[in-house]
Amino acid sequence: MEDGHEEERWVGYVDWRNRAALKGKHGGMLAASFVLVVEIMENLAFLANASNLVIYLMGFMHFSPSHSATTVTNFMGTAFLLGLLGGFLSDAFFTTYVVYLISAFIEFSGLVILTIQAKSSSLKPPSCNPPQVPCEEVSGGKAAMLFCGLYLTALGVGGIKGSLPAHGAEQFDDSTVRGRKARSTFFNYFVFCLSCGALIAVTFVVWVEDNKGWEWGFGISTIAILLSIPVFLSGSRIYRNKIPTGSPLTIIAKVLVATAFSCRGSSPAPTNAIIDRAPSPTAKPSESSKESNTQTNDSLSQDLKFLNRAVQPQATYDCFACTVREVEDVKIVLKILPIFVSTIMLNCCLAQLSTFSVEQAATMDTRVGHLAVPPASLPVFPVTFIIILAPLYDHVIIPFARRVTKTETGISHLQRIGVGLVLSIIAMAVAALVEVKRKNVAKREGLVDSTAPLPISFFWIALQYLFLGSADLFTLAGLLEFFFSEAPARMRSMATSLSWASLAMGYYLSSVLVSIVNSATGKGEHKAWLSGSNLNHYQLERFYWLMCVLSVVNFGFYLFWAIRYRYRRAGLKG
Repeated sequence: MEDGHEEERWVGYVDWRNRAALKGKHGGMLAASFVLVVEIMENLAFLANASNLVIYLMGFMHFSPSHSATTVTNFMGTAFLLGLLGGFLSDAFFTTYVVYLISAFIEFSGLVILTIQAKSSSLKPPSCNPPQVPCEEVSGGKAAMLFCGLYLTALGVGGIKGSLPAHGAEQFDDSTVRGRKARSTFFNYFVFCLSCGALIAVTFVVWVEDNKGWEWGFGISTIAILLSIPVFLSGSRIYRNKIPTGSPLTIIAKVLVATAFSCRGSSPAPTNAIIDRAPSPTAKPSESSKESNTQTNDSLSQDLKFLNRAVQPQATYDCFACTVREVEDVKIVLKILPIFVSTIMLNCCLAQLSTFSVEQAATMDTRVGHLAVPPASLPVFPVTFIIILAPLYDHVIIPFARRVTKTETGISHLQRIGVGLVLSIIAMAVAALVEVKRKNVAKREGLVDSTAPLPISFFWIALQYLFLGSADLFTLAGLLEFFFSEAPARMRSMATSLSWASLAMGYYLSSVLVSIVNSATGKGEHKAWLSGSNLNHYQLERFYWLMCVLSVVNFGFYLFWAIRYRYRRAGLKG
């Protein structure tokens, strides 16, 4: 009570002390701005190491180029895949507020371990000169320490990725056009801030790692993630936190099991079946009913009709009886999965920016005047482009598109994702052509068997970074907003983490493709495409052409599903 009357509450939300969140006091762009600042620091901590990790593993842990690339893609894939765990916990048991804080402390612990190992020479394998002395790859307790640090970091990153974007998006009122537009702006600036953190990481921190030592690079990341915690806590008083409503996986499993056990010959349940059994804990009866109706219709839809049998009362399997809302929620999840699958190939292409592209640049002339640029700083090109394009997109392109199309979003989420997929195809074709040029220079100069830098500027590699960076801007922001806005309210954190899971699957697919390609091309007297004493012996351009072809096929798959997709909210177009 305040001034003799009760303030209007946000239905289904609480503040940081678990009291009802109030309109006018909690949520809004100011609350979301703390998330944006934290994202700069969080992504700085993650990418400062991930972007250059392939060089650290080769130079200090003595991994081979292919083993190093696979280790990095597995590490980054695991970090992004664990975003699903962070999203699941945020929907099922804890608020996004709590999940972020726990995850940040876990990532901090992992980075401390990596910093200590980088600082102490006794915790690394003996140094050696590769052309003259066989290098001993890290093993035993030292390898265990390396992977313990890496995967504690990955666990923390996953929890943050699964909770932070959803926490920021939850600050906006989904029931108004103004709130939805503000949320769209938030996602655009989330990618903008993500890129700002990446820019600092791939310039300043990478320079520190290459010139002052890796203990300093890991140390900067450790400090960044530690400082992000008080920054995040600074917004506690104005955050609104969605109340967890139970495991979304349990709901999905229950609907699928109920469907499987339902009688094949039975007709679907009547449309006046139970609507929902889980009103919001903080909602008044009228508010709970209103919230439920905004999420789904009171009747079963005709999409994925076979699931409608899950609502039918079953005398034998009463424990699997489902509400209409639960069935409709599962339908929504199943309908967005093909979109998720179609973005995996794009992220497989993005994985090359952290692996083979860095190794390519390391063989080239990285000087700009008298300044030697670290190969891992190449992402400066796409992130700078994103930093420029993201505000331009939000404040110029989208308002113009809204006036032209007369729609709320201007450019739909699926159209934006499609643009990213096309750019990834172009990027792989450019990467293949640049690799052909690089190898021709190596042959012309007689440096095929040498590790000396080639007389060709690393700016050529920047072309594929530029196209892939642009693809990332269109696709990541589009995916985050698409999954958050289309998913049922009770599953939004986990659905948003599908964006990161797509990145994870892309990194894993990259590792699998490397293994499959080497296995398929290395039979008999033929040498595997991705093998040799140095990168000049690899047939990397063929690998890039293969990815280009696979990306074209994937785009056809995407078009098939995107054209048929129907948005939940009227007035949006695919």
